[in-house]
This record gives sequence, C-alpha cells and structure tokens, in this order.
Amino acid sequence: MTVTLGAHGRIVIPAGTRRRLGIRPGDTLNLSEENGGLRLETRAAAAARARGSLKHLATDVSVVDELIAERREEARREDDREAAWHRARR
Repeated sequence: MTVTLGAHGRIVIPAGTRRRLGIRPGDTLNLSEENGGLRLETRAAAAARARGSLKHLATDVSVVDELIAERREEARREDDREAAWHRARR
C-alpha cells in the first residue's frame, strides 16, 4: 500500500484499512523505525507481537507455586535448625 506524506508530516490511513484494524480517530498507535523503514501498529498488535517474541520463555511451571515451595522449604530448614539448637541445649 502506498500513502503520501502530507502537510506537517501527516499520512492518511485509508478508510478500509482503518475499518479492518478497528482504528478510530483519537486512537494511539505505535510508530517505530525498523531496518530503514517505519512500522505503524495498533497497541493490540504490538502487545501480541511482544507476547509472541517472549513465548519461548514460558514454562508450564507457575512462578508463584515455585516461590511458595521455596519459602516452605526454607521455613522447614529453619525449623530443623531451631529444633537441633533446642536439642543441643538439653
């Protein structure tokens, strides 16, 4: 698609494209420079692209569950140390 740069550096996004992408007047779009060109995308598209680029980092393990397990193990070790200390004092 070709658009023309107008007065004050403005471009017009064709109506059909705006309808397909759900872009309305006043919406905020992300503009970035890439490989000597420009990328203009909706925030939803940018978020989806970011999620996709981070997908390889996802695991089936819950970070919260891991943290809770670590805290429980730490508390168990602390209890064991305290019990050993009390046994030694008898």
